[in-house]
Amino acid sequence: MATPANPNSLAQKARRTYVDGLLGGIAAVVNTVDAGARVQVSQVSEPGVALRRRDLVADLAKAIPFWLQGMTTMLRGALVSGVLSATRPGDLPAPGRNAKLSLVDDDTIENEILSSRLALAMMDRASWEFTDLRSRINMLERRDELDANDILRPHVLSRVVTSSWRAAGLGLDSWRLLQTVLHDEFSHFAEENYHETNRWLIQQNVLPEIDLRPYIRRTRNAAFVGSGLGAPTSTGTMATQTGPSSDEVGEETRMMTRAGPLVRGSDHAEAVLGRLNRLIGRQLPEFAVTSTARQSASSGLKAAISDAQQGIARRLSSHSDGRGGVTGPVSTPAMLEELHQRKQALKQAASTPVERATIEIVALLFQSILTEERIPAQVRVWFARLQMPVLRVAVSEPDFFATVDHPARRLIDRMGACVMGFGVASRDVGDILEKEIKRVVQVVEAYPDTGRRVFQTVLTEFEKFLEHYFQNENAASKKGVSLAQQVEQRETLAIQYTIELRKMLNEVPVQEGVREFLFHVWADVLAMTAVKSGNQSEETKAMKRTAADLIWSASAKVSREERAEVIRRLPPLLKTLRDGMEQAGVTHEKQDDHIQRLNNSLAAAFTAKAAAIPRERLAELMARLETLEELLPEAEDVEIDESLVLDLSGHESSELEVVGEGGSMPTPAMLSWARELQVGSWYMLDYRGRNEPVQLAWQGLRKQLTLFVSPQGRGVLFQQQRLAAFLQAGLIVPAQDESLTVRATRNALAKLDVDPGRLLN
Repeated sequence: MATPANPNSLAQKARRTYVDGLLGGIAAVVNTVDAGARVQVSQVSEPGVALRRRDLVADLAKAIPFWLQGMTTMLRGALVSGVLSATRPGDLPAPGRNAKLSLVDDDTIENEILSSRLALAMMDRASWEFTDLRSRINMLERRDELDANDILRPHVLSRVVTSSWRAAGLGLDSWRLLQTVLHDEFSHFAEENYHETNRWLIQQNVLPEIDLRPYIRRTRNAAFVGSGLGAPTSTGTMATQTGPSSDEVGEETRMMTRAGPLVRGSDHAEAVLGRLNRLIGRQLPEFAVTSTARQSASSGLKAAISDAQQGIARRLSSHSDGRGGVTGPVSTPAMLEELHQRKQALKQAASTPVERATIEIVALLFQSILTEERIPAQVRVWFARLQMPVLRVAVSEPDFFATVDHPARRLIDRMGACVMGFGVASRDVGDILEKEIKRVVQVVEAYPDTGRRVFQTVLTEFEKFLEHYFQNENAASKKGVSLAQQVEQRETLAIQYTIELRKMLNEVPVQEGVREFLFHVWADVLAMTAVKSGNQSEETKAMKRTAADLIWSASAKVSREERAEVIRRLPPLLKTLRDGMEQAGVTHEKQDDHIQRLNNSLAAAFTAKAAAIPRERLAELMARLETLEELLPEAEDVEIDESLVLDLSGHESSELEVVGEGGSMPTPAMLSWARELQVGSWYMLDYRGRNEPVQLAWQGLRKQLTLFVSPQGRGVLFQQQRLAAFLQAGLIVPAQDESLTVRATRNALAKLDVDPGRLLN
């Protein structure tokens, strides 16, 4: 497609279109939020919660004009430049690998956390629309990525909302009370405005069909080499080999020759559905009209679907061998024939062309699903039994053919992803997983009139089942998951202990070397001991007392008696410090180095002129150390730094490997993709000389850690950045280039392209 005559001007007009949409609709959103708060007051709740809800309604009545004015002012300010300033008081700088750490007040951190959660909710709802819009703007402006503070980004809108909320005098607790309503309303609001802006750009002939391939930049990326960065090769690609080689080729070249993951960008699910709807619309114009206001199925078709569902359940469960025994599930050809006969009967019962077309399309989808060779035979029958419940939903719910996030589609895709590993069809999927799939299908069959609600319910239950299954039931994964959880717990506690120790020692006169030791070494020792022995164990308490002893020993000593006491207590103190470092996996060489530095700090304390720590202050510190866990922030609010995972001491074992090197510097799109991976899905992993199938078994805090498990039970743990690097380089490849329902839709399209008349017959 030709680039528009003035692409930069067109991009700015698109931003104005987006902001104008926000300004035009923001008042209605605020009113809906206010109504949501009033609905909450009418709901049954604990007395304390009910009181806070009533107070919130009163506070909103006073603050809404100021909240609305604040958002309007900030949006109008961004209307000219297209970006929102990130330097206002209370804003945190955008995170980066080279960002310097500094202490910020808790209120600012809490505000940023709420803003980030709102942005995530927006992305969960509007990811496809935003991705398409970003691609179009990047093409117009000939750039790789939007600016960090571009008004089009979801986190910028979320910052406008939360900052104005606080400026209007509304508190964080009030936000939390109303968080569900706020997330829901602003997520829909963002999606609507992204959609309208995309529609405007398409009218200007800007990328009517999105192809993300040109926007995956390869030659400019650096690459991870070991734990460092590689240098560009003569061709511009980045070398990722750990040693020199005459035929060294950048891993990015592998990605350029791979078709797999690129399908999700160049021909993603929304585009496939769009082509299906256009094809149907050419044959049956009323399909598009009725899809926006679809009514329930006609009475005759309802009865026919019910009869078909019962007949299929009886026919496909099992069949007799003629002597009273059961030979097992029906073969695939027999299933297809059974479903074909049912399709013909359903079409005869249909009362409109739209109903007949819907029956045909659903039949084509399931024909593709049931001929997917990677679905094990014992599971295929349960997919077949979903055809009638899915047909019932497709006839009555307009968004089944319009969106990829319909719960019926998502359920089929999630179950398919769990059983469609590389070569998994030749293996037993396991009795527990098969029984859960059976249970899910039977629940759906048992509630024929519930529609999408029953699909959403069982989808949620299936997600919870998978989490429990891999942690507790699956023999290959449960040990690896347990180890991965310990890794996460240790790293999270280490960060939290460091934060609290910094707060505690903020105004205590202690030698700088001791401070650094406590923050960088002893916090990890405390975390490791707490993971191994428990937060309230004697071992953990002993390590806390050691921290207090070290603080006292390193403070100024002005009397001879105090100096003598330090000398007396020093040998057992140093021994305990060494024991703690040993348990945390610190090497003997590093232990010696730390002890030497501590000795220097303790010697300096003997000649220090600063005031000594009063015993009352020391007792207060000890009391705070004893109850440290109660002071820790919520684990979900903590980011895990990559460097914490690079030290494998205490974690590496035959059951668990932590990936610390390899891959290529990931783009933002790859980081986003790494966050989208789902538990149960299968991949092919190329790591440490092995190329083997692995299944995603566990995801940790904010998906910062992801565990894959091989069929033999070997766990491989990734930090999010490293996982994105492996995806970028093609070192980890999905078993499925696209989801089960998208592939089925594509296959249905191919058949309808050849014979579109079958929609009408």
